[in-house]
Amino acid sequence: MRDFILDDADKTFRVEASEFLARELAPRARAIEHEDSWEAIKAVVRALGEAGYLKLMFADLYRGSLARPGLTHATILSEESAYINYAFETTIATALSCAYPLHRHATAAVRDRYLPGIVDGHTIGAICVTEPAAGSDTSGMQTRIEYDAARDEYVIHGLKRYISNAAVADVYIVYGITDPTAPPGKGMSAVVVPRGTPGLSFPRRYTFMGRRGCVVGEVEFDGCRVPAENLLGEPNAGSRIMVGMFNFERVILGGSGLGVARSAFDIATRHAQTREAFGQKLGCKQLIWSKIAEMSWRIDAAELLTYRAAKLYDSGVAGKSLMKPAAIAKLVATETATYCANETVQVLGGDGITAEYGRAEQIYRDSRALPIVGGTSEMAKYLIASADLPSLKPNL
Repeated sequence: MRDFILDDADKTFRVEASEFLARELAPRARAIEHEDSWEAIKAVVRALGEAGYLKLMFADLYRGSLARPGLTHATILSEESAYINYAFETTIATALSCAYPLHRHATAAVRDRYLPGIVDGHTIGAICVTEPAAGSDTSGMQTRIEYDAARDEYVIHGLKRYISNAAVADVYIVYGITDPTAPPGKGMSAVVVPRGTPGLSFPRRYTFMGRRGCVVGEVEFDGCRVPAENLLGEPNAGSRIMVGMFNFERVILGGSGLGVARSAFDIATRHAQTREAFGQKLGCKQLIWSKIAEMSWRIDAAELLTYRAAKLYDSGVAGKSLMKPAAIAKLVATETATYCANETVQVLGGDGITAEYGRAEQIYRDSRALPIVGGTSEMAKYLIASADLPSLKPNL
């Protein structure tokens, strides 16, 4: 079923991206995993930017080989990156998620100030949504963004956590409440905060079970002031901007899940065809080939659903119309990643849980984040059910 939905140009681009990442990312993957090297990640981001790959979402900026670049190709890039190293892929996915609202919603001056550096790979972006009391339920958001009319500035107070690229980003897109009296989801805005803004600090970096090399931590805003032009879109329009960003991010995460699942599957199938047990290759055993078959069909399903969502976006489907297919892509691909990672460890036995015998244990640790980041699997199911039960409001 491989690449069934993709056309010849898409398939050619996959080969191009894969070869590029084999040159730039694969030689640095060990430093990212074993040395927690941010410099290695940043070097590959810079190489991707200089090659034009971070402009795939922006046809007006892209100057590469594709006649019609789009989310399909950004998803391919995500998949091929995650196949090699998911921690690195997290960094570029976050950068693209930051570039996306800048391109669509920033004023011309702000867009020209911050977007070129991100898409050229010279600067790093971050998105600040999650808080101690607000994750998928953004109605509990405590961050306040207040307008100071006397100085024509926005003032930000709040603490964000689980922020990818937290202490290493050059620009932050921050979501917060501008109208506390508005109904939930109606009084939120998004502003651009550059690194070095007084009051911006990074209290903590988190230590995760996987995704080593990826910098994730807290970002605090203690009276940070930015010019009024740094507002994205209109005041109190942050929820609409966030929906578009999350649709984009969830399709990208579909690509991430596919890359991780494929990487695990390839390890399992190699082992099943070379390891001998009880006088036969391991893959001849029913319990093993059953696992291989289960992984195979799940990957095919995830691929079809992920690239369906990407193609829908590229054809002009957006907003609430894209919410369900994006949520399905994210749900199926990320759950497939954890399934394949777990089954691969089982197929390998002792070799699967020891770092000395390959990447299976790393993939197992890395994959566990996928059904959580960008909206949990439970949240994805809520979005799907909400679309299918339009006369009801499912109770979270």
